[in-house]
Amino acid sequence: MRKVLFAVLLAISCSKPKQPQLDLAESHDTSVTRELAADDGDGAAMSLDEGKMGKADGWGRQVAIQQARNAGILGSSTADKPLDEAAGDTHKDHGKNPWTETAKDRLSTFAADVDTASYTFARKQLESGAMPAHAAVRVEEFVNYFRYAFAPPTANTPFSVVMEAAPSPLQPGRHIVRVAVATKPVAAGQRKPAHLVFLVDVSGSMNEPDKLPLAKQALHVLTSNLREQDTVSLVTYAGSTRVVLEPTSATPAGKTTIDRAIEALAAGGSTAMASGIDLAYARAVKQLHADHISRVVVLSDGDANVGAHTHDEMLHLIEGRAKEGVTLSTIGFGTGNYNDELMEQLADKGNGNNFYVDSLEQAKRVFTEDLTANIEVVAKDVKLQVDFDPAFVARYRLVGYENRDIRDADFRNDKVDAGEVGAGHQVTALYEVELTAKGKQANAPIGAIRTRHKAPAGTQAIETAFPMIGGPAATFAAASADFRFAFAVAAFADVLRGGQDAEHWSLAAIRDIAKSAAGKSADRTQLVTLIERAMQLTGRTASR
Repeated sequence: MRKVLFAVLLAISCSKPKQPQLDLAESHDTSVTRELAADDGDGAAMSLDEGKMGKADGWGRQVAIQQARNAGILGSSTADKPLDEAAGDTHKDHGKNPWTETAKDRLSTFAADVDTASYTFARKQLESGAMPAHAAVRVEEFVNYFRYAFAPPTANTPFSVVMEAAPSPLQPGRHIVRVAVATKPVAAGQRKPAHLVFLVDVSGSMNEPDKLPLAKQALHVLTSNLREQDTVSLVTYAGSTRVVLEPTSATPAGKTTIDRAIEALAAGGSTAMASGIDLAYARAVKQLHADHISRVVVLSDGDANVGAHTHDEMLHLIEGRAKEGVTLSTIGFGTGNYNDELMEQLADKGNGNNFYVDSLEQAKRVFTEDLTANIEVVAKDVKLQVDFDPAFVARYRLVGYENRDIRDADFRNDKVDAGEVGAGHQVTALYEVELTAKGKQANAPIGAIRTRHKAPAGTQAIETAFPMIGGPAATFAAASADFRFAFAVAAFADVLRGGQDAEHWSLAAIRDIAKSAAGKSADRTQLVTLIERAMQLTGRTASR
C-alpha cells in the first residue's frame, strides 16, 4: 500500500524492464497456513499460500508474488515488475549514462559519492534467492563498497588520486579507465567529539526481525565505539514522536544508560517521520559546537505516511540544517516496503551518507571499522572532473553516477551542491572508452583529473589538477589487481541493472576476473559468491 505523503515519488518512478522469472516453488514449502491478499493492479484480489514463510516479510512476499505470476494469478500490470518493486520496495531509475563524443564534450563532471546502500540491499536480495530490481542497482555504490590501495595524499590537498587504463577484457576494441580519489584515515582517538541524535523509526512497519531488532543491535555497536567526549540523544517516531533519551555522555555509566534506552524500544503505530526529524534536529542544534561533529542518524525502512510536512518541505528542512552544520545520515533496514529512494534523498540533502544494514556484520562495518569516516567530514561539496584528450579518446561513457551528474559549467559554480567525503573514504569511478587510431598507437596519458572541494567549515572552494601518469596498460592482465577487481564489480552491477552495453557480457567471465583479483579479502570473495548466485538465479551457464 503506497503511502499518501510520498505518492509523488511513485508518480515520477520510471517503468522497469522485465526481470528473469524465478522458479521458487521447488525450494519452498507452500502448504496452506494462511492467505495473503494483494491487489494485482486491475482491482482484483489474489489468494496465495505462504506456508512456512511466516509473516509477509520481504522475502515471503517476493516468493508469493513470483508464485502468483507463475500460476497466472496476477494481472498484466505486475507481470513486468521486479520482485521487490511488486512487493512494495521503492527505487528510482536514474537511467544510464550515454556514450559521449570527446570531440564535442571532453569533460565528464560528477559529485563524489561514498554511499554503499545499493550494494548491501542487492546482496540481501541475492542471498535471499531474488534478483534485485534494475533500479535498485547503482554501480558507484557497488564499486565504492570495496576498499582499494592508495598512496598518501600529496601536500596541499586532502586527496590521493589514481587514474589508470587497460584494454577491456569483455569488449574488444574498448578500454576501461579507472578514476579514484581517497582521503587519509584519521585514527579513532584523533577524531573530533561527536554529538549524535539517533532518530529511530518504531512504527508498525519496523516490527520484523531484520528491521527494529537489527537496528537496535546496530545502535549498540555504535554506542560501544563512542568515546567519553561524545554524546547520544535518542528520539523515536511512530504515530507520534518522543524524546527517549536526552543528550547523554558516552562514559561507561552513560553507555549503560544509552544501551538500556535502546533495548527498551518497541514497534507499533503509523509513521510520522517528518515530525521525528523536527524533534531530532531540535536536539542536535542544542549540541552544535565549533570543531565538534553534530549529526542526526535516521534508522528506518523509509516507510512514511503521516506528518505535518510535505515531502519537499521535509527535504528543505534537512538541507537548511545541513548548512547550519547539522548533518544527517540514513541507515536502511528490511525489505517488502523499503523506500530506497527516500532514504537516499534524505542523506543527500543532509550532507550525510546512505547505508543499508542487512546483517550484524554490516552494522559492525559501518559503525566500527568505518565509524570515523562515516561521521567526520574532511571535504565537502566534492566535485570530480575528468578531462579526456580528444586526440587519444574518441568517445566515453561513465558507468554509474547517473544521479550525481553535474553540468560541466557548474564545476566551478560553488553554489551547486556536491558530495561530502569523510576521513578515510574512497571514491572510484569506471569509464568505458574507445581510443582514436592515435590513442591506440601512442603509449601516452589519455586524460587528467580535477577535484574541487571546500573545507568542512569553509566557504571558499579549492581546485586541484592531477595528470594521468603514463599510458594504458598493454593488457588487462597487466593492470593492477585493484583495477581488475573494480572493473569486475562495475561490470557485475551493469549487468544486474540491465545496462545495454553489458547485455551480452558473460557473468562467468566477470566472476573469473573478480576471483583472480580477490586475493584473501573476505569482502571480495563474497562478491564472487554473489556473482555465482546471480548465475544460478538467471540460469546462466559457465559460458554466459
